[in-house]
Amino acid sequence: MRILENEQSASDLNAPVLVASQFTLMADTRRGRRPSWSAAAPRPVAEPLVEAFSGALRELGATVETGVFGEHMEISLVNDGPVTLLIDV
Repeated sequence: MRILENEQSASDLNAPVLVASQFTLMADTRRGRRPSWSAAAPRPVAEPLVEAFSGALRELGATVETGVFGEHMEISLVNDGPVTLLIDV
């Protein structure tokens, strides 16, 4: 996707990519006060998908950093822009 300044992509800028498994969790917040994780893929399904995604990015030449699947991680970032995109595929 070309969503960065001057319609550039991370690939255009040779920018590194962070793949963090926690972002793949599917929380259903439509009912109650607690999210439901029932739609999230179980670890035996999800972990290979995250690894395959990271590998595919690397094969395309991206510099990819990953965390440890399923572990508590603290991630710090700066959102530099007017929007946050949720991409539903």
